Amino acid sequence: MTTTTSDASIRRQTLFWLVAMAVVLLAGIGLRFPWPADEPRFAQIAREMVETGQWLFPTRGGEYYPDKPPVFIWLSALFYGLLGNLKLSFLLPSALAAIGTLWLVYDLGRRLWNAQTALLAVLVLAFTPQFLLQGKAAQMDALVAFWITLGCYGLLRHFLTGPHWRWYYVSWVAMGLGIMTKGVGFLPLLMMLPLALWRKDFPCAAPHLPAEGGTAPAGPKSRSPGACWNWRLLLGLPVMLAVIALWLGPMLWQVHNGGTEAMVAYRNDLLFRQTGERFVNAWHHVKPWHYFFTQAIPTVWFPLPVLLLVFWRPLVGLLREDPKLRVLLAWVGLVLLFFSLSSGKREVYILPALPMLSLVVAVLWAQVRERALALKIGTVLQWLLMALAVLIAGLGLAVLLEPQRLPSRLQDHSELLGAVAYPLIGLGLAWLVLLVWLRRADLFVRLAASNLAVWLFVSLLVWPLADPYRTPQRQMEEVEQRLPGSAELGLLYFKEQFLLFAQRPLTHFSYLAPLAEQEKNAWIWMREAPRRFLLVPTGAELSCFDVSRAVSLGRAHRREWVLLGSETLTPVCGSPIKAERFVYRPVTHGVLP
Repeated sequence: MTTTTSDASIRRQTLFWLVAMAVVLLAGIGLRFPWPADEPRFAQIAREMVETGQWLFPTRGGEYYPDKPPVFIWLSALFYGLLGNLKLSFLLPSALAAIGTLWLVYDLGRRLWNAQTALLAVLVLAFTPQFLLQGKAAQMDALVAFWITLGCYGLLRHFLTGPHWRWYYVSWVAMGLGIMTKGVGFLPLLMMLPLALWRKDFPCAAPHLPAEGGTAPAGPKSRSPGACWNWRLLLGLPVMLAVIALWLGPMLWQVHNGGTEAMVAYRNDLLFRQTGERFVNAWHHVKPWHYFFTQAIPTVWFPLPVLLLVFWRPLVGLLREDPKLRVLLAWVGLVLLFFSLSSGKREVYILPALPMLSLVVAVLWAQVRERALALKIGTVLQWLLMALAVLIAGLGLAVLLEPQRLPSRLQDHSELLGAVAYPLIGLGLAWLVLLVWLRRADLFVRLAASNLAVWLFVSLLVWPLADPYRTPQRQMEEVEQRLPGSAELGLLYFKEQFLLFAQRPLTHFSYLAPLAEQEKNAWIWMREAPRRFLLVPTGAELSCFDVSRAVSLGRAHRREWVLLGSETLTPVCGSPIKAERFVYRPVTHGVLP
């Protein structure tokens, strides 16, 4: 009876945390516009998909966007088309993907271990900073993490609890969709290495014959790895290729049958430069080989590295006893090694490894959480969180009372901090109360509750107040007040967020071109007709325009933006190597829907 009550209690707790995570992930949707750096880009491309009906060749301001495959943008465009409001739709793909990842991790923990492990794994994702950060951002990483987690889920269901051939093929479908999202969706394949290495430790749970879906023969079950490891594994690759072909086939057919030069360049850039070349010879975000281990993981996965290092002896013991843990941790290590081999590195790259690591940490914590050392770590982290809460409240007070004494780095955001000063004070105080109230709870509960409370507070109170300072809405409204209705507007130093708030056709001169080339093309465009104006940041070093005669529109994104008229044109400007201009004509005018 006690065991039943305990299991029921765990189920209730798990349901509470799953619902709480979903609520926090969805909180704030509709309360802000897309924010730089990536969100305006993907939102604008999705908007253009719906407006133009062009889904095979994504465009950004009318120019093809070859940097990423289209699945994330397709989902963003789908939600925008359904809801008709970009402010409501642009965050949904990431939020729903994070909720899906959460469920997959919970279900794996329950099936491979027990309900307690599943609950702890959910809490790990709830408090690890990177998971909610990406789940509440309109970037591709939460979605590609979902596809990769689904791929791992399908493989583990087949090899550890199977044979489950349907789940095995679902994993290949997920890998295909992951590749069509961000190129690295094949990462679940790395799990085949540890699964093959320890295959004898995982005899299939079902009879060797018949396979899943058939009727088991009478008599004792035959437990043999051969039920999972046979020629049918080879069919996974055609499944993945067929999924990719649903997009790649029509795109390549259109390129080869009347495709323009721009389409050919899009194909080559997307399939070659943005994949193999980017991995082997990255041209930005270049970091040393140890970047993930020494800089990224200690911050975006805190405090998981601390727990793994402090309890390494119990972890080694668990790895010896439980081959399932060996498979998961080996796969996490292979993923980190894979990304470390590339010269280009960002913290978000390693997000797909976090869900499987959360299961490892959950199993470890279930064994060590009652130890004296674990309790001491809990005390230290409790004081650390309380200090952080005091710091946040103190920052809000400092902004109100003595803003001039803030560090110079913070003074660059003085307007934004002034707008959110009172919410910061309230957040710090509420966080302190929460920590005191939960001081006797399990460490994972305290960490998860803290992270969810902070994000709920930020989403509902800070986002709406910060939004005017993170978008160029005011600058674009000022442009409309200054320009006559017949005037044309161009943009140098192209930023997608300005397209989102455009109330008239907006001309730009290729996002991919160097600034000097954009400027030469803009100079020619300005001279071709009267009543043409350019919107530029003062930080741009221009030689074809006299910026001293420009009209200031104020600051946005830590830059001052000015309006250049015909009087700012210099007499001479060099000819561009290639004449390029693109025009975006918004279907809806005024504030974007």
